Amino acid sequence: MRLYRAAAIGLLISSGLTGCIPPTVERSPTEIATALNAEAMARQGQFDQAAQAYLTLAQQAPGHRDRYYLLAAEAYRHEGALDRAMPLLGGIKRKQLDGDEPVRFDLLQAEVALNQHDATRALQLTTQPTVPVPAPLQLRLLELRARAMEGSGDAWGAARSRVEMDAQLSGLDHAQNRKQILALLNKLGVAPLKQRAAAMQPSDRMLPWINEALTQLGVTVARPQPTLEQQVGTLLPGSDANVREGYKMPGKIALLLPSTGNYAAAGSAISEGFFAAYADASRNHAPRPAVRVYDSGGTPAGAIKAYQQAVDEGAQLVVGPLTRGEVSALFGVNPLPVPLLALNHPDDKSLPTSGVSEFGLLPETEGAQSADHMIERGIRNAYVIVSSEDYAQRAANAFKAELEARGGAIAGMGSLGGSGVNYASTINGLNAANAGSDAGVFISMRPQQARLLLPQLKLARVNLPVFATSHIYAGADDAGTNRDLDGVEFCDSPWLFDAQPGLPNHDDIANQLPAARGMSARLFAFGMDAWNLVPYIDWLHEHPGSYLPGATGQLTADQFGRVRRVMVWAKFQDGLARPLNGSLQMDSAPIITPPDGAAPATSTPTTSTPTTSGDVPPIANGTHG
Repeated sequence: MRLYRAAAIGLLISSGLTGCIPPTVERSPTEIATALNAEAMARQGQFDQAAQAYLTLAQQAPGHRDRYYLLAAEAYRHEGALDRAMPLLGGIKRKQLDGDEPVRFDLLQAEVALNQHDATRALQLTTQPTVPVPAPLQLRLLELRARAMEGSGDAWGAARSRVEMDAQLSGLDHAQNRKQILALLNKLGVAPLKQRAAAMQPSDRMLPWINEALTQLGVTVARPQPTLEQQVGTLLPGSDANVREGYKMPGKIALLLPSTGNYAAAGSAISEGFFAAYADASRNHAPRPAVRVYDSGGTPAGAIKAYQQAVDEGAQLVVGPLTRGEVSALFGVNPLPVPLLALNHPDDKSLPTSGVSEFGLLPETEGAQSADHMIERGIRNAYVIVSSEDYAQRAANAFKAELEARGGAIAGMGSLGGSGVNYASTINGLNAANAGSDAGVFISMRPQQARLLLPQLKLARVNLPVFATSHIYAGADDAGTNRDLDGVEFCDSPWLFDAQPGLPNHDDIANQLPAARGMSARLFAFGMDAWNLVPYIDWLHEHPGSYLPGATGQLTADQFGRVRRVMVWAKFQDGLARPLNGSLQMDSAPIITPPDGAAPATSTPTTSTPTTSGDVPPIANGTHG
């Protein structure tokens, strides 16, 4: 893979041509004119002609012969003719070169060596500890070093070199480099990767990449809660006292959601939440750019078509699409000309590239945070009982990985079928009746199953604290039906309990919009957060530890462009679900005067209740992923 052609050409022209001769060296008018002509040809992409001009200069100005040979060889390289550059390198004396020329000479020799399958020689040339490398050449050095290490059989070293490059790349180069990092790590295999991860400090920048590789290899890895250090939107002092830090609103937004097809109802709930938050922005005097909704149809082809139409019509940010297949399709388009905030994660587990963010409601997040919550409560041994549905199995796997990573242990696991009502055999198989004081039960299932399970646990004398994912809560108070769930603690979206100050009141909106009630309420909250993230998404990526208080949780971004969330904990008491810690004391309302005449370019879609069928995205009580 030959990356960075455009950047390398720019470097050749800017530092290699205009600065190739020290100003103290006198040059004849003819030499200067010929050099300028060669530079002009290189700028126009006429590398063969430029090379010939430099070779002529080498003959006419023997005092500068080595420099002109180097420039000619670099021009041939950019022409894609390394075979023609190779003979020139043999005639260059390194000690006659100045400035960055010796490093450029070494890198060109390394590239030739790689072309000749001499990885050992290339590695020697790219790992010289005493040779300072100018910043503009660092990226090329790392890429050649990675190729040399890979050619030498050092997949780990190659991956580390490519990780060093990651933050400096964009577009197609960024996407290709990320794929190569994971491909290199995958070559090592599961056991060696686990060993390396176990020996690393949490701050090691390779650890997240190992976790990504293990995930691609089918291993569920621990996902500890992100660190929340600084809320976005801090008021700036002085003359900018009415402006919030990190707030940057694009001028025109496209919202890609399915308004037809199998996922139209889910798209409608999310869209209503999006525009509810949009309308609330006027109360906070925040800018409200034009927003246009495009029907993605819930299909990959529909998403690509809708995205392209949005770009053609001037969108500066695209929010959506919704399903995993749609997201995968757009991730396959490189480069994406307009930034994307995808509302799901791709089904092929590919990483987002620069300008792309992912935001989804994942059951793995709830499983991992349940494990953290139990450990913090002093519960280190867990009995796991989950339904047979995909979301519950994924939550259970994440729970197990996180609990064990924090020193806990799984004391027993059981799975409930979809049609049975007698769970005695599963409960008895766990042998949990005589568990110690440091034990608890983790469940992930729908309310109907939980209402059957909890009384049967008590009959079996399993009197342990029970912790659950959000799927146990139907999104509305029903004291009579939910009394069997008393005592169960579960993680969920804070907006459902008005536990996030600064957001519209849940009950007020639910009284007006059916989509904000019951099982669709989480999708409504998800749509609210899709809007709330828009002005802060870049800041979240650029400032690790920053977070946005959102309707679905405290939102932060990891190094891969994924938005992660920390949820609130609630508990059933007298059949009513209430937050454990009351209100989250935060306020994120932006204070910026909106432009005159700003309004959405489309009305809110008709309200409907989202379906719960289909494979992508699986939607279970508002959790999708």
